[in-house]
Amino acid sequence: MDPLKALADAERTPYWLDSPAKPEPRPRLTEDTTADLAVVGGGFSGLWTALMAKERDPSLDVVLLEGRRIGWAATGRNGGFAMATLTHGIANGLERWPEEVRTLEHLGLRNLDEIGETVERYGIDCGYERTGELHVATAPWQLEEMHRTAETARAMGVRFDVMDAGQVRAEVDSPTYVGGMWERDGCAMLDPAALAWGLRRACLDKGVRIHERTPVRHMRETPSGMELLTLHGTVRARAVALGTGVFPPLLRRLRHFLVPVYDYALVTEPLSAEQLASVGWRNRQGVGDSANQFHYYRLTADDRILWGGYDAVYYNGGRMRAEYEQRDATFTTLAAHFFTTFPQLSGLRFTHRWGGVIDTCSRFSAFYGRSHGGRVAYAVGYTGMGVGATRFGANVMLDLLSGRQTERTRLRMVREKPIPFPPEPVRSAGIQMTRWSIARADLNQGRRNLWLRTLDRMGLGFDS
Repeated sequence: MDPLKALADAERTPYWLDSPAKPEPRPRLTEDTTADLAVVGGGFSGLWTALMAKERDPSLDVVLLEGRRIGWAATGRNGGFAMATLTHGIANGLERWPEEVRTLEHLGLRNLDEIGETVERYGIDCGYERTGELHVATAPWQLEEMHRTAETARAMGVRFDVMDAGQVRAEVDSPTYVGGMWERDGCAMLDPAALAWGLRRACLDKGVRIHERTPVRHMRETPSGMELLTLHGTVRARAVALGTGVFPPLLRRLRHFLVPVYDYALVTEPLSAEQLASVGWRNRQGVGDSANQFHYYRLTADDRILWGGYDAVYYNGGRMRAEYEQRDATFTTLAAHFFTTFPQLSGLRFTHRWGGVIDTCSRFSAFYGRSHGGRVAYAVGYTGMGVGATRFGANVMLDLLSGRQTERTRLRMVREKPIPFPPEPVRSAGIQMTRWSIARADLNQGRRNLWLRTLDRMGLGFDS
């Protein structure tokens, strides 16, 4: 199938946000107000924080400020993989916090359990399916690391089932697979926009005041708390939780730790019964291949295939622009890779194409902190795995604002910060060298060049 022909009619909008279920926006803030807790950001971080603050203390007065629309940024543009991992995978956790990784794995699984319980308790119709994730190898060199990961996971009581090529293809049939493993419990598939809108409704039902299209321009400390300045009103709050992702932070210190990386995705038209049967996929797992430049893909509720990843693009200088959400060269590459993976689906067309920005940090998993004498808390840097981990991060922010030590705040992973990125132009040069090097590694049986090995020794071992 010619990729350009398959893409010809694809809308340039995120599939999840292109829905009649999208709610009308909440009113802008138009006057000064006060609150016990002000939450900045209407993505998963902010929504989970606001909801759980009210669950912890129903009497708390909570206001949430969103600069655009609820769920419009990374929250509504991802693949809908709610993963249990809090550390961007077991290998990354072992590299950085070996003494805590068992605890972190079980905290992540408990967090994912609690997401499912929340979806059920509030009646959120987001297509939540606890399917697990199928990690597939498309080259023999990927199998060795896969086997090590599975062995480590099993030692921790986490279910990873190693599979040969025939077993993997019995689950999802592609001639590109040479083996794989099924992470049975560590991933749920869902509609991320529908989850965000459901959390929004739950927040409103509990009395959270939500103002959309209300960007916060400035934050300052006062003798009694914090002030958040917007165009038409000021919020005075005793405490502030920041869930702003990679967007220009209200805390200047955060800009040293975050870079914006753009990720891209496609969605097909619905598969016919015959097309779906040709692929199999009866267990509806999320799928990710194991190259450094990897693809992720899954079925939607109406049996489309969402296909994303591969090109993680950093624009020099860390620029963020609306036009970067569309990148035709990447869409064409993704479409070509799709038909290589599923040649039996030749003739299928794509209906949506889009991109979005990921808040990336040097340790590839979220970091946390507080400022202004404990009146402000933040959780950022999820590096593409925030659908599930943002709920854990929201709990960490609430713990930090409470001033109490908890199982979460005692973790070294929570107490430590990542290595900051160097200033420009060194930052851009280093990131582009890394992107080139990992592409070369994929072409060279996974062998990492001197640049990547140096980053590994510095604790910056970028591999995805």
